[in-house]
Amino acid sequence: MSKGRLEAFSDGVIAIIITIMVLELKVPEEGTLTALLPLLPKFLSYLLSFIFLGIYWNNHHHLWQAAKQVNGSILWANMHLLFWLSLIPFVTGWMGEHFSTIPVAFYGSVLWLSAMAYYIMVRALLSHHGKDSLLATALGNGVKERLSLIIYTAAILLAFVSPWISTGLYVVVAIMWLIPDRRIENQLTK
Repeated sequence: MSKGRLEAFSDGVIAIIITIMVLELKVPEEGTLTALLPLLPKFLSYLLSFIFLGIYWNNHHHLWQAAKQVNGSILWANMHLLFWLSLIPFVTGWMGEHFSTIPVAFYGSVLWLSAMAYYIMVRALLSHHGKDSLLATALGNGVKERLSLIIYTAAILLAFVSPWISTGLYVVVAIMWLIPDRRIENQLTK
């Protein structure tokens, strides 16, 4: 099957997720800078989530540049990823409204489940395209992906010690992925 519809659908869903997330930021009733202060936790939660969604969109885009075709397993794996990503606005709003143990742990749980869903989708693609494919060569052994899952796991547990430490670890993962991942680009330009 062609991959075009999957790419277009995924792009649309991610755009809608970002739109839903920004709608949680309510305009202050006053036109002063101090009126923005209560919005700071929500804005910072939004910013972190926007970065994560941008990372997923960027990596998803690169992944599909190397993929040649899809099958039913890949379509469902992609839907699985989109399901977890669609929960990001909810946990973002909750964490922004109540920066405490449970919302921060739930935020991390959705990040962990999104990362696992992405990993499963990549495995489905690799299974379909074969171990000698351009995709398999480009992705390598997936160390960065597994390291992200380990850090998320630690962050979820550490939310019960300190939500700040936990959030710091979420930022570490975001920074880790913000550094451009050139694996697929490098393979496509060869």
